[in-house]
Formats: sequence, C-alpha cells, structure tokens
Amino acid sequence: MASIEKLPMLAEGYERITAELKALREERPRIVEAIEEARAHGDLSENAEYHAAKERQGQVEASIGDLEDRVSRAQIIDPATLSGDRIVFGATVTLLDDDDKPVRYQIVGPYEADAKIGRISYNSPLGKALIGRRSEDEIEVTVPSGDRCYQVKKIEFI
Repeated sequence: MASIEKLPMLAEGYERITAELKALREERPRIVEAIEEARAHGDLSENAEYHAAKERQGQVEASIGDLEDRVSRAQIIDPATLSGDRIVFGATVTLLDDDDKPVRYQIVGPYEADAKIGRISYNSPLGKALIGRRSEDEIEVTVPSGDRCYQVKKIEFI
C-alpha cells in the first residue's frame, strides 16, 4: 500500500489554501449558469461564451482537485512549538553571506515560499542545504545566480 506524502505547511498557508478552495467552490454554480446561458444562444460550435465558460470550468475543477489534495495531505506545523539547535521546517534562520551581510529566511512549504519576504521552501537548493544544520555551520549552495557561501548565525522558532 502506498503511503501518502505529508505536505508540511504553516497555519497561515493552510488558511490561505482553504480560503482559495472555498472561493473556487462558490464559483462553480456561476460557471454552470454561464454555460446554460451560452447554450441557450444556439449553435455551440461558434459560441465563444460557451467555450470560454467550459474552459473556465475545466480550470476551476483542476484547481479544486489540486487544492483538495494539498488540504488532505497538509501537516500543519506551528514554529512556536518547536525548539532545538538544528534547522528544521518552520525555523527562521539568520545567515551571513560572503560579504558578512545578514540575510534572514524562514523555512516553509513549497506553496508558501516567497523569497522577497524571506520565505524559502525546504525543497529549494538553499532550504535543502540548511535543513539539519546548526548555528555557526558553514554551507555552500549552488543557486540560479551561482555558488553562494553562508554561515548560520542564528536559529529561531517564532
């Protein structure tokens, strides 16, 4: 029997996914109405409204399926309940780069990642290199912009 891989995420990410899922489910009846209205116009072969509504219905159903899968596999992790001296999912890490400039990242799930706000996925090159490391460890990672070296300065669970 195949095991279902859990999808770790923060509570905030889970809430965002469930809100998106709810909105898509609420859109379903409006799409059905649009299809019925377009069908009433007659010839479906050249009915742009009908084809657009059917295409939107396909997109919505695919998105709902994807979101339902994520919700069913969600493993919600609260970083405030974690502790230790190693970097794990949910940890907020302060690193020093090659120029001794501090950078700060929180390790999150792939659907919550946004490097612009300091959230990186645990499956990203940097995320993979950080998991399991301790304060003062040095890491070298190959990222799209090239090879980078970092030193772990601080690990927080906030």
